[in-house]
Amino acid sequence: MLAMIGKRLAVGLVLLWVVATVVFLALHMVPGDPARIILTGTGATPTEEAIQNLREQLGLHLPLWEQYTRFLGQLLTGSLGESLRSGTPVTELVGQRLPRTLQLVFATTLVSVLFGVLFGALAGRRGGWIDRVLMVVTSFSVAIPAYVAAVVLVYFVGVQMQWLPSGGYVPFSDDPVGHIQTLIMPTISLSLAFTAVVARMTRTAVLSVGEQDWVRTGRSVGLKESRVFSRHVLRNSLTSVVTVSGLQMGALLGGTVIVERVFSWPGLSELLINGVTTRDYPVVQGTVLVIAALFVLLNIVVDILYGFIDPRGRD
Repeated sequence: MLAMIGKRLAVGLVLLWVVATVVFLALHMVPGDPARIILTGTGATPTEEAIQNLREQLGLHLPLWEQYTRFLGQLLTGSLGESLRSGTPVTELVGQRLPRTLQLVFATTLVSVLFGVLFGALAGRRGGWIDRVLMVVTSFSVAIPAYVAAVVLVYFVGVQMQWLPSGGYVPFSDDPVGHIQTLIMPTISLSLAFTAVVARMTRTAVLSVGEQDWVRTGRSVGLKESRVFSRHVLRNSLTSVVTVSGLQMGALLGGTVIVERVFSWPGLSELLINGVTTRDYPVVQGTVLVIAALFVLLNIVVDILYGFIDPRGRD
């Protein structure tokens, strides 16, 4: 297990270096001068001398290779740099918004795994019309983009019926009930496709495991059907569920951007979009790297869980 974790960490570090390099080069290929954008945003018409002075202050006048070397040097010291616009450390900006995005991701994962496993196990075990209905519903859910579901929920649930707030964010410490209310619709929007994927994977795994010889042997020796299903069929089906759930969680880390914007949820999306708009290189680079690091860490956790469920996955 330790050897497996070490290998995953080594691969993860290489992947983070590749991501950092690609993001750095991509940002510097995007048209637009950050210094000019910053000075123009003050409302005055900047002079070329003022723009050049700001470029020198920000280190943007240096050759690209030297900027890249400085960027990697900051990463090795654990620093993500400072915002070009505000001068605030990127770690502080990310730290303010990351918990809100993670809360949305974990809430979506919890809802999706619980209902996905329930629906998939029910469809695989019972079959018949229950299986057909659930598969039709999940096929429909997979086809609905999260942002479309978000807009529909805002219009009908938030605006027309006014059952829940149509957007915004309320800290849990200020109003626990209001916080949960603002969390419900974003979670539903993101969990529709996630739940459907988990349900279909669970159903397939349950049907496959249920046909194994050792499952039939358990039934033939007189074990109760409920015990055979829970301890042998469902448990051995969870390896596929863990794998697909980990992949879906990784996709959520970068896929909540539009949904957060629709619901005015102040997560990483606002920071990332504003950084791209203003060419704030350190903010964009830091945000993307944090998301990539979380994705790598998540995959390691999934591998560990997979190894506990199925010892063959430790190799």
